[in-house]
Amino acid sequence: MLVREWMTSDVMTVDENTSMMKALHLMKENNIRRLPVMSRGSLVGIISDRDIKEASPSKATTLDVHELYYLLAEIKVKEIMTKNPMIIHANETVESAAVIMLEHKVSGLPVMNKNNELIGIITQSDVFRAFFNITGIYKGGAQFAFSLEDKPGSIKEVADTIREYGGRIVSILSSTDMAAEGSRNVYIRIRDMAPEELDQIEQVLRKNFKVLYVAGDILKTL
Repeated sequence: MLVREWMTSDVMTVDENTSMMKALHLMKENNIRRLPVMSRGSLVGIISDRDIKEASPSKATTLDVHELYYLLAEIKVKEIMTKNPMIIHANETVESAAVIMLEHKVSGLPVMNKNNELIGIITQSDVFRAFFNITGIYKGGAQFAFSLEDKPGSIKEVADTIREYGGRIVSILSSTDMAAEGSRNVYIRIRDMAPEELDQIEQVLRKNFKVLYVAGDILKTL
């Protein structure tokens, strides 16, 4: 999955000389938490609601209301923004975006094209949406977790068994990170089935493979 497929392309920006108060108003009005900051058409920074909160005077200030509003109106975005922010390019993967956000403790990244022009923004929420899409959680049903021998064809054996007993596979995920030596953990989600049919598949799978767990996600209750 590429960033360009999941980013927000209709991105709102502010000029570096925009007042902090106006930036805050734009965030609240549009229900967003960050704004790329531009100067002469180029990205020079990013400002978040956290930056604004940290720059705002303390509640213990001795300034009166008029002095306070004047002070806030005079603070420019360029004075409190994060300069030279972390970025990602549109043709990089969503996984890369997630790693950058995690490692650098940021919740959103400006997205650039091959000419280093700002064309969008990708946030943690976008990464979550991409993750949901991969797992297929909104389409079903039960998830089976297996510990399988790390060899060609091991996943096909399980998948063929599920299909043989009427299971419709939504997604297959595989990882060796938390698996035992020489094996891999495989997670297969299937569409909803009648309880008796699901019980039958579970019994067959447990008899023939090492099943780590079976989990049913009931999104109706969320």
